[in-house]
Amino acid sequence: MVIAKETVLLPYPAEQVWRVVTDLVDTGWRSDLDHVEILSDNRFAEHTKSGHVTVFATTVHDAPHRWAFTMDSPALSGYWEGRFSAKRNATQLTLTERITVKRWWMRPFAPSYLKRQQKRYLHDLRQKLAEDSSPASRSPSGSEPPENTNPC
Repeated sequence: MVIAKETVLLPYPAEQVWRVVTDLVDTGWRSDLDHVEILSDNRFAEHTKSGHVTVFATTVHDAPHRWAFTMDSPALSGYWEGRFSAKRNATQLTLTERITVKRWWMRPFAPSYLKRQQKRYLHDLRQKLAEDSSPASRSPSGSEPPENTNPC
């Protein structure tokens, strides 16, 4: 089993970080994903841009503190957990991923693969949170999306 754990402090409220991370509809901020398919109330599948599919089953959904699930794909199986802790006007986010690779030849690459995936995810998450918090992304009332000005 390979374990990767990353803890970061994000300068956003826990509720905002929770909303972005757990939203399975608005996933365009994830640079690795093509789309997410909702399979049931507690199951979903991530389809990567490279064509890989991983199925997830939620085991813990304790808003806005902890989200955890099992995962399974042809290449690996395992467990993912996100812990969200409010720290003044920020959120301490701890991501833990435990995987078992299904192909023996992948074992040497698994630790660096997991670290790279977590770094990419956190980079994308920081960008999304910054975009959502910028004044240009908010409507004048603060509760409605900006008006669509696309002439098409």
